[in-house]
Amino acid sequence: MKVNALDHVNIITDDMKGTIGFLVDLFDLDVRDAPPPLPPEHYQWLYDANDRAIFHINSKQAPQAYVRDTQAGPTTGAIHHVALSCSGHDAFRERLEKHGVDYKLNDIPSVNLKQIFFTEPNGVLIELNFYGS
Repeated sequence: MKVNALDHVNIITDDMKGTIGFLVDLFDLDVRDAPPPLPPEHYQWLYDANDRAIFHINSKQAPQAYVRDTQAGPTTGAIHHVALSCSGHDAFRERLEKHGVDYKLNDIPSVNLKQIFFTEPNGVLIELNFYGS
């Protein structure tokens, strides 16, 4: 077995509209209903330009495939962050500023990597990696 790539990030929220709007505005994603039998009022998937579902957004009221307590807010249990490989560092930084999103920059010249860290409305820390920027 080998890991091929990150498949998706699942976020459980009590504000479907706000969470989806935030991620769609920042990442230019396409909102689609999750596949049946998942009801669209509780499950939305956000796709990138290559037709990959990057974020799965579930309402707090939605049944979970693996049940465990979750709570939107500043902590997310044992998961510290989710990292995405990206391109267009400067343009994305401008987009964050346009939306008034607080972020932190990190530069690792030894591997030619620039990083941007920010949280989405439910407290999930997102790390964006820009190699070669």
